[in-house]
Amino acid sequence: MEISKEVKFVLDKLKEAGYEAYIVGGCVRDFLRGVEPKDWDVTTNAKPEEIQKVFSDSFYKNKFGTVTVRIQKSKIKKQNDNLKFRDNKIQKLQFIEIEITPFRTEEKYSDKRHPDQIHWAKSIEEDLARRDFTINAMAATPMVSKSKVKNEKLNIIDLFKGQKDLANKLIRAVGKPEDRFSEDALRMMRAVRLATTLNFEIEPETFKAIQKNAFWIKAVSKERIRDELVKVILSDCPDRGILLLKDTGLLKFIVPELEKGIGVSQNRHHIYTIFQHSVLSLKYCPSKKLEVRLAALFHDIAKPETKRGKGPDATFYNHDRVGAKITMKILGRLRFSKELIEKVALLVKNHMFYYNVGEVTESGVRRLIRRVGLENMEDLIALRIADRLGSGVPKAKPYKLRHLEYLIRKVSKDPISVKMLKVGGGDVMRVLNIKPGPMVGAVLNALLAEVLEDPSLNKRDILEKKIKEFGNLSLEILKERAREVEEKKEEIEAEEKKKFYLK
Repeated sequence: MEISKEVKFVLDKLKEAGYEAYIVGGCVRDFLRGVEPKDWDVTTNAKPEEIQKVFSDSFYKNKFGTVTVRIQKSKIKKQNDNLKFRDNKIQKLQFIEIEITPFRTEEKYSDKRHPDQIHWAKSIEEDLARRDFTINAMAATPMVSKSKVKNEKLNIIDLFKGQKDLANKLIRAVGKPEDRFSEDALRMMRAVRLATTLNFEIEPETFKAIQKNAFWIKAVSKERIRDELVKVILSDCPDRGILLLKDTGLLKFIVPELEKGIGVSQNRHHIYTIFQHSVLSLKYCPSKKLEVRLAALFHDIAKPETKRGKGPDATFYNHDRVGAKITMKILGRLRFSKELIEKVALLVKNHMFYYNVGEVTESGVRRLIRRVGLENMEDLIALRIADRLGSGVPKAKPYKLRHLEYLIRKVSKDPISVKMLKVGGGDVMRVLNIKPGPMVGAVLNALLAEVLEDPSLNKRDILEKKIKEFGNLSLEILKERAREVEEKKEEIEAEEKKKFYLK
């Protein structure tokens, strides 16, 4: 591992100007772990105005004094043998941004998130003492101040035994844990996130302090909580993160709906409680997409309130539809985007789709695609796999799911919406000699109902004959016919879902 030449350049320039300069925080932690840091943070005893005098291409607009410095770097792209260029090399200028923050101390956190006042500190020791965890409270600087020196030794300042905790894989608060969490309540969530993403343990006293102060997470903005939760969900061990949130007491203030499933048994088809199944479904989710993993975690969120009966014969009818509404409420509360909320709710609402080889027809598959969208079918199947594995079923993708994928490919070009019909609204108006109005839409919906059952009817000449037939019916009859078709589909789907637990 080497410090990037741009960061070395920044450190050297500050030192040449007579200031102290260190890389600090998470980048030191990752550097010592042999992991390429995503961001490089630099700290110095120079004040913001002094930093800007050293680096002309810089700016800062925050009360913490963090100055962003733009460093130009050049990348040389070798000539492609298959192409001809005037020169042997192509030079492309780019800029990277490095944040430099003065040493500082902080006073009182009235809102449990931001310091009421900050003061410039005189030493790196004072600055490190304000940081959250020991593995993030280390600073380092090259012993030799030369940007071009490789593999140089680092002078590491480690006042709180961060290297020892790094070796022992421990998340330990700097100083008194309660003081750190009282200053910034989000640190409790960050402890869980770091333990999850790094596969570390939370040191016992730090863990107890989180349990004692968990209620303060309510003072943190939902956006910041969401961002930490997303990192947990997208980690390699998201299930561990959810369990840590539960055990620390944070979960009941973030997603209390999940805790309603703790200790709640299901029926003869499930060996785990609702909460256990939800966490395991997340663990075994084959997709790395955030929306699919969230759907895996929340797909049975409504089971506690829809449960009827006890023991092996308990039922959870309509938990998919109710669950979609609860999921939208949870994700909306956590300030997720409208697009993501709708996608997760769609997956939760349709996760109970019934499919057995020989029982569900191609028209049934077309209806499923129409309801969910062809672009979402892969994610829906991934959710079903997560659901199965989370139930203790060993086989991730049984034959019937593979057969469903085959049928999806087979019928994917069949018409599943009015737009895919070989005729349009203009044709309806021309054949029936009518003007734009509700009758046009009613006829098109009636045509789609016919074609969903038999795609071979989707031919212009056949559909124009059907238009003439429907033209003899009243608008009310056409609408009633459409309602009957939809109600019939819903009845079939409801019966199919009931069969889900009987197979």
